[in-house]
Amino acid sequence: MNEGKRLNVLLANAYYQRLDSKQAEKGKPYPPLATLYVAANLRQLGFDVAMFDALLAEDERAFERALDEHRPSTVVLFEDNFNFLSKMCLSRMREAALTMVAAARRAGAAVMVSGSDVTDHPEVYLAAGAHVAIIGEGDHTVHEVLRWWQDGHHAEELPIHIDGLALTVGNDIHRTATRANERHPDVFAHPARDLVDIEAYRTAWVERHGYFSLNMVSTRGCPFHCNWCAKPIWGQRYAMRSARDVALELADVKESIGPDHIWFADDIFGLRSSWVTEFADAVTELDAHIPFTMQSRCDLMSAEAVAGLARAGCREVWLGAESGSQAVLDAMDKGITVAEIRAARQRLGDVGIRACYFVQFGYPGERWADIEATIALVRDTLPDDIGVSVSYPLPGTRFHEMVAQDLTEKVNWEVSNDLEMMFRGTYTSTFYRRLHLALHDDLDLRRREKGLSRARHAMLPEITVDEHRTRVATAWDEVAELERTCRTSRPTLLVRSSPPPEAPSLAQPFN
Repeated sequence: MNEGKRLNVLLANAYYQRLDSKQAEKGKPYPPLATLYVAANLRQLGFDVAMFDALLAEDERAFERALDEHRPSTVVLFEDNFNFLSKMCLSRMREAALTMVAAARRAGAAVMVSGSDVTDHPEVYLAAGAHVAIIGEGDHTVHEVLRWWQDGHHAEELPIHIDGLALTVGNDIHRTATRANERHPDVFAHPARDLVDIEAYRTAWVERHGYFSLNMVSTRGCPFHCNWCAKPIWGQRYAMRSARDVALELADVKESIGPDHIWFADDIFGLRSSWVTEFADAVTELDAHIPFTMQSRCDLMSAEAVAGLARAGCREVWLGAESGSQAVLDAMDKGITVAEIRAARQRLGDVGIRACYFVQFGYPGERWADIEATIALVRDTLPDDIGVSVSYPLPGTRFHEMVAQDLTEKVNWEVSNDLEMMFRGTYTSTFYRRLHLALHDDLDLRRREKGLSRARHAMLPEITVDEHRTRVATAWDEVAELERTCRTSRPTLLVRSSPPPEAPSLAQPFN
């Protein structure tokens, strides 16, 4: 590259909703927030930035057309680190990303990659042709590498002085010094939403659901220790934006875009009750109310937090309940009690906020009695909705280390509804897939019988109440039969190498 050349940067993500059957069926697309954060900051720093958004594209061929249109000197494939689907490292999306890397190289571009799968497996992306792989949080790293290239260094030259990189040196992968996470995320410009087709997102939502939801984020990372949770980007670190800065962005989004609903994509929204109170005050002052959904922990749903959420406009909270068995929660290092799940559900319901559960089956050592305890929890508390999955050991987690000796050859789910057991669970994948559908349908029926809002599952067709009762009874008969026939011989047992971690301190806005 020539001295002082202005770089033409094409930013892209590689999660194609149409290539994930479950998410395509749900039809709830969100713009790639982390990618748009990087775009905004690069533009502030003077870079010429264009954007390829894979979310609504048909497949990788659309990216090739974007290369022809923009003819970039540099391609930055930056995944949305705020989207849990990126953390799942789905094999179909890795395939798409590698195809995009190869296409960018054929187009003569310098290529930089960043994301959860990149952090876990940089060698895969470097072998595919990426010049630089970013490890961990990449906002500052992207800028430094682009400046290096802009200053006249060829893409083949190795910027080993820049922290947070993986590079190919000879036949080896060289990692530079670890980069510290940004502890004051207010320094980042608000996402450059003008670079994506917001009206296409609006149309997709309105046609499918009758309203338009847009995403935001108020924190980076999570300090809690659930041993199955993948945290390749921020690890155990967290950093909170100021409550006022989040409220200012909300007010701007309300004025400039006008969504009907906001999804806060934080791993944990409102880590501190006092922050939630400050946020509610700022939202009220700025007249920034937009109904929103977020996810949190049961033990954070204090009276102060719930009151603040209600004042700020929260309509729905997804709680990481996981199990109705205390033994399973303890094995997960979840750090909550079943009593706290019940209390959080009650407290939210009392102020009119929908309380929904994430539920997880298949954790090693889980018995039928533990599954029954989870079913009972759902039936007793009637959450407004549930999301059901099976334990999925991702690289870098303590859980992965504990079951490593029993992992199958398949190391990643292909798409998000795979629900494949990756180790020898108490039961086979067939059992858990049927249990997943039965519990969804059971909750929907019980809420329906009480005249409550429906907890529908997209895979189950609409029927009368009597037909619904028959279907649910049949489903549980099938689960009972599979419980007898799908037991696994010599199921995986946990191998612990350290004691359970201590609860994190939330005394500061970052750690």
